[in-house]
Amino acid sequence: MPRHCLTLDLQNDPQKIAGYKRYHEKIWPEIRDSLFAAGVTDMEIYLNGTRMFMIMDVSDDFSFEKKAAMDAANPKVMEWEALMGNFQAVPEGADPVRRWAAMEKVFDLAKQ
Repeated sequence: MPRHCLTLDLQNDPQKIAGYKRYHEKIWPEIRDSLFAAGVTDMEIYLNGTRMFMIMDVSDDFSFEKKAAMDAANPKVMEWEALMGNFQAVPEGADPVRRWAAMEKVFDLAKQ
């Protein structure tokens, strides 16, 4: 099963960080359903200060392009993304929907 690791920063504002965490205590059911429909089988987000790290396990047929197209066609996902954008420190010129940046794998203990 493929795994993707992504990163994104939140705005350096304790109230916004707390708000972001509150929204993720129980995401909207439409968002959960859209993740499963796109082929995401598991997802975890970790936070250290303002830096977030996402681990996303996906089905073999998952693609970011397919997910982006599905998201763009889903008004509830677009609403969620706009809402989350209020908390995130989005770099200038970043895609307004795909703000998370893929991380490069540099170590794998299993391959040692």
